[in-house]
Amino acid sequence: MTAPRIPLSDVPVGQSATIITLGVVGPLRRRLLALGLIPGETLTVTRVAPLGDPLEIELKGYRLSLRKADAGQILVSG
Repeated sequence: MTAPRIPLSDVPVGQSATIITLGVVGPLRRRLLALGLIPGETLTVTRVAPLGDPLEIELKGYRLSLRKADAGQILVSG
């Protein structure tokens, strides 16, 4: 049985997840891949801004803020 795929934007603070796929295209996709957001990598949602946008993730020892709309295009399994 496979774990359910959910958007990164729906992962609660403090929970870890594994990247399944990036649903973004073009320059943003290339940028996210260059930053290490590649399928199979594990990340942790560390903070969400008071109004829910942006959210902060920890990946490979560094923290990265993502817009909620962009995070919604990244599918993960938790």
